[in-house]
Amino acid sequence: MLRLLAFVLPLGLDSFVVAAVLGAAARLTGRDRLRISAIFVVFEGGMPLLGLALAAPLARAVSGIADYMAAAALAGLGTWMLLSRGSGDDEDRAARLAAARGITILGLGVSISLDELAIGFTLGLARPSVSGVIAAIVIQAFLAAQLGLLLGARTGERLRENAERLAAIAFIALGGCLLIEHLLHR
Repeated sequence: MLRLLAFVLPLGLDSFVVAAVLGAAARLTGRDRLRISAIFVVFEGGMPLLGLALAAPLARAVSGIADYMAAAALAGLGTWMLLSRGSGDDEDRAARLAAARGITILGLGVSISLDELAIGFTLGLARPSVSGVIAAIVIQAFLAAQLGLLLGARTGERLRENAERLAAIAFIALGGCLLIEHLLHR
């Protein structure tokens, strides 16, 4: 259960941040919030499956070092999130997502779920319970999107930045924990 939370909690924080920026950037109706939450659920639930499909053959090919690669992928994702903070594109992406229709939703959905793709890749390498992780990701995506959209206008920029920073640090810590776990069970 702790391992499941370790995979999903940082994603929830990241989803909350994107949704909070969106909630602050646009006046949304209840219908808009449900539509946007559905986009989060579809993409954030589907991208780990794509990552898993891409990583499964690789995991078989590099089975001896797959745990090290999973740890490195998580730590790399967290580091990327820390280094890309403050790029200012969250507000622009949020405004486009609020107005997205048709094919635009595809591009924006992918842009909000790249970290889930990386998690899916890591799932293929670390081999936890995939169905549990995907179900938890879908649930957290919906809840984090709804909460972020509702509270976005009420939260300050500092809270959003701290949540994103915490998510990045959690990914780095999870990578470190996977590495330590592998080294202790050799």
